[in-house]
Amino acid sequence: MAGTGRRRSSGVQVKGWPRQASRSQSFRRYLCRSHTHTDKQENMKMSAGKEAIGFIGVGLMGQGMAANLVAKGFPLTVMGHRNRKPVEDLVAAGAVEAKTPAELAARSDIIFLCVTGSAQVEEVLKGENGIIAGAKPGTIVVDCSTSDPTVTVRLAAELEAKGLHLADAPLGGTPAQAAQGQLSAMIGAAPEVFARIRPACEAWAQKIVHLGPVGDGHKMKLINNFLSMGYAAIYAEALTLSQKIGITPQTFDSVIRGSRMDCGFYQTFMQYVLERDRDAHKFTLVNALKDVRYLEGVANAAGVANPIGNAVKNSYATAVASGRGGDYVPMISDWIAELNGVSLAAKG
Repeated sequence: MAGTGRRRSSGVQVKGWPRQASRSQSFRRYLCRSHTHTDKQENMKMSAGKEAIGFIGVGLMGQGMAANLVAKGFPLTVMGHRNRKPVEDLVAAGAVEAKTPAELAARSDIIFLCVTGSAQVEEVLKGENGIIAGAKPGTIVVDCSTSDPTVTVRLAAELEAKGLHLADAPLGGTPAQAAQGQLSAMIGAAPEVFARIRPACEAWAQKIVHLGPVGDGHKMKLINNFLSMGYAAIYAEALTLSQKIGITPQTFDSVIRGSRMDCGFYQTFMQYVLERDRDAHKFTLVNALKDVRYLEGVANAAGVANPIGNAVKNSYATAVASGRGGDYVPMISDWIAELNGVSLAAKG
C-alpha cells in the first residue's frame, strides 16, 4: 500500500466485536470514575500540559470517544446534541457544554468532528457561528466522519489559508469499541499535525495508522467500507439463497464460523441474523449508501471501472428506497430475503 513507509500503529487489530452491553457498561464505568473527589483531583493532574479538546457529534460513536477523552484527563468541551443524555452525562463527568461551534472553537486547541459526512462538516466549519469564526490560529480540526476525500482536501486548503489545520481520521469499529477505547483510526495529516493529535486519538483508539497527507484517511475509509458493505450485501444474498434451497441460517453459520471466511464483521452481522439483536452493529443503511456513493465518485474521478461497487450500491439503494434507511446494516439480510419470498428469522 502506498505510504507504508510512514505507517505507525499504537496497537494491534482487535479480533472479534464486543456486544452493545459492553459499551453501556464501559461508559457508565468512565462516568463513575469522574464523580469522586479523588478522581477529580487526579483528572486535574492528568489535564496539566494536555491540549484542550472540542468534540462535536456525541452520537453512537462520538459519545464513547468523548467519554474516553474525559476519563483520560483531557479538558473537553462538547456541543449540544438533539439527544441530550450523552451531553448531560459528559458534563457530569467533567466536560463543558458550548452552544455553538464558534464558542466551542474558542475554548479548544484540537476539535474532533464525528458527524454524518462532508455536507455536515462544511456546515459546522463555515456556517453562521461556525468553527472558523471562533478558532484561534493553530487550531486543528480532526474530521472523524466518513467524508468525500475531494471535499476534505479542498477544506484543508481553505483552513490553511486562515492559519488553521485539518486532519482526517475516520474510524474503524463499533460503538462498543468506542466506549472501550478500542477503535482504529486511519489518519491523513501533515507530520507535525499528526504529532499533535496523536495523544488525543490514543485516548479512544487502540490502532492508529498515519497513512499520509490530508485526504488519505478518507480514501482508505471508503475502500474499507466498500469491503465491509460488500460483505454485508454478499452475506445477505448467500443467506437468502441458502434458505431458499433448504439450508438454514443456523446451518450456514455452523460451516462459516471459525473457518477462513469468518471475521469480526461476519460475527456482528450474524448476531443480528441468528439472535435478532438489533444493536449488534449500529450503522444505518442510509449511511452505508452514502459511503458507497462517495466511493463511486472517487472511482469515477480516478477513471476506474467498479462494477462490483455499483452492484453493492444498488443493494443499499433499493433497501433505502423501500423505506428501510433507518435500519442497521445487518438488516439488509431481511430486505434481500423478502425480495425473494423467504424469511431468515427462526420460526418460534
